[in-house]
Amino acid sequence: MRSQSIRPVCCIKAIFFVLFAFALARSTVEAVERTDILIADFEGDDYGKWKTTGEAFGSRPARGTLPNQMPVTGYRGKGLVNSFHGGDGSTGTLTSPEFKLERRYLHFLIGGGKHPGETCMNLLVDGKVVRTASGPNDKPGGSEQLNWHTWDVAEFAGKNGALQVVDRATGGWGHINVDHIVLSDRQWVDKPARRDIVVGMNYLHLPVKNGAPRRRVRFSIGKETMREFEIELADGPADFQVFSDVSAYKGKTLTVAVDALPADSKALAAIRQDNALPATNALYREKLRPQFHFTSRRGWLNDPNGLVWCDGEYHLYYQHNPYGWDWGNMHWGHAVSSDLLHWRELPEALYPVRFGDWAFSGSAVVDKHNTSGFRKGDASLLVGAFTSTGRGECIVFSNDRGRTWKEYTGNPVLKHAGRDPRLLWHPGRKCWIMAVYDEFEGKQWIAFYSSNDLKKWTFESRIDGFFECPDLFELPIEGEPGKTKWILHAADGRYLLGDFDGRVFRKESGKHRLWYGNYYAAQSFSDTPDGRRIQIGWGQGIVFPQMPFNQQMTVPCQLTLRKTPDGARLFAEPTRGFDKLRNAHHYWGQTNLNPGDNPLEKLRGDRFEIHAEVEVADGPGFSFTLRGIPVIYNAKKNELSCKGVTAPLSPIKGRVELRMLLDRGSIEIFGNRGGIAISVGAVPADDNRSLAVSGLGGAVRLHSLDVYELRSTWRNEKEKR
Repeated sequence: MRSQSIRPVCCIKAIFFVLFAFALARSTVEAVERTDILIADFEGDDYGKWKTTGEAFGSRPARGTLPNQMPVTGYRGKGLVNSFHGGDGSTGTLTSPEFKLERRYLHFLIGGGKHPGETCMNLLVDGKVVRTASGPNDKPGGSEQLNWHTWDVAEFAGKNGALQVVDRATGGWGHINVDHIVLSDRQWVDKPARRDIVVGMNYLHLPVKNGAPRRRVRFSIGKETMREFEIELADGPADFQVFSDVSAYKGKTLTVAVDALPADSKALAAIRQDNALPATNALYREKLRPQFHFTSRRGWLNDPNGLVWCDGEYHLYYQHNPYGWDWGNMHWGHAVSSDLLHWRELPEALYPVRFGDWAFSGSAVVDKHNTSGFRKGDASLLVGAFTSTGRGECIVFSNDRGRTWKEYTGNPVLKHAGRDPRLLWHPGRKCWIMAVYDEFEGKQWIAFYSSNDLKKWTFESRIDGFFECPDLFELPIEGEPGKTKWILHAADGRYLLGDFDGRVFRKESGKHRLWYGNYYAAQSFSDTPDGRRIQIGWGQGIVFPQMPFNQQMTVPCQLTLRKTPDGARLFAEPTRGFDKLRNAHHYWGQTNLNPGDNPLEKLRGDRFEIHAEVEVADGPGFSFTLRGIPVIYNAKKNELSCKGVTAPLSPIKGRVELRMLLDRGSIEIFGNRGGIAISVGAVPADDNRSLAVSGLGGAVRLHSLDVYELRSTWRNEKEKR
């Protein structure tokens, strides 16, 4: 009887404990599965309730990269906090309103300068800093990539906190970038991962997804690091494949290590070997691939480097990110040409010696008399100089026609606050000169050094007012036999005329300008056999969306120095031989164009060369519309403009002469036989390949109009595929 009376009580207790355990488990699951709380994503037109001081953060979130800043990547959406407003010299703070710390973790993206307490984001609780984080960069070079950072804030559960983004630094990397701040109960943990590959083929293909987190990848054999770089490694469908030449490691086990990947990532497994380049059948045939401007097979390019002629080849080295669509991982890419039209790409010429120590811009010369002592064998000796971002100005040399390079064991040959060494031979002093960008006493200069052997350098002088990528050369003045002038040219295309005795550049007047628009960091070829001064620039900002390549070079141009009413000036025209690309020819002689007339209406395509001489004495001007892009000449202002780029251009004997080159990604315009030049990025709409010419508000008289359809420089070039 007693045992029977106890049984109901036991059942009730059992049921109670089951219900309690279920409720506890349910509450625990609910706690774990609580939704994330977005604190800020900086996608709005202003900072909302966040408060700013100083000038560093501007009045609103940045829309990516700010003027004179390296490309900023890794942020989400369109906006972010970026304290580079006004450069590294500006300071300020950005402070959030208070919010409740009601999740365990606070996640955010952060980049910029590594100056604890000066470029950082702080978490304030009860007015005190309880957590702080800064960017990753405290040395020259580096990357503007934002990466995830996490704070465990469980101990402050239920309390109110505020975030303060701080920029108190004014030197190098004196700024901070922040984006996408989230409270979460989930710990966003990525872990290091690796894969061992026995190399049996020439290339590794690596999948890239634009906008994916930028991962740090290391190739190693045993304990030795062979290469190290950052890549937006695809963890799923890729936008395109990049490649790394691993033929030198055949038969060896190559370890591919990634700094951090999600536990279930398939990115490493997607890397594969091949003896061919990725998408070989489509290479140079991509939808937006320029057809007579140089672009790299894969990845980003910028400054032309080491332009030199040697043994029948023009060498174009260039700043190259072989692992992604954006700036980063600076190598020297390499291409050669016999005619400056058809280029053949070769393997990377310079690799960074270690991660973060990038191979920045520089130059190359032929050391004909082996003044450096580097020559081995009978081949011509090439000597180059580049900026190692971690060391200084470095010398390299090649005894195999520029295919491979070795470093001088005494590097760096020069340490200073600057970059971009330009080598040249000074015939008067019979010595080598290095013109190099220099930051000294708070100003921007070009410094000049001299050397007898390309190893030991002596400072000579400086001239201020120039920024980055100098070029220095001497040209004869056309029509004045025996007279020459030296030209000092820098990244923005402005130049000085004067005299250079190998020690001091003595300018004769103010700066002049030849190029306008998407044009930067131009360099001219050394050692051309016929003495021509041939220049190539970077078409800065000419982008190719959804392509496996990005940015282009401008068309090679011959520079000449001619007399004008204002004195001697530089002129630029496409190099001779460009006419070899001409195909069908359409010509109109003297023609009056009335409103509604368009002699070009039947022409369609994406590659044209247009020569026009237009009489403008009595009219307001004229315009060409090239695949939907207006090119406008305003006769009242004597100005030529295209896509917001304007250059001065005065008529000569009542006429304006234009030569316009249309490619798939750009328009280049040369006015009055190259007295001014404009380069603009212009990817046309898919449904617009039309051309038009008309007067501005009335009739216009064409003196002559020639239109050439152009061949591709890539087509039927098997060695380029």
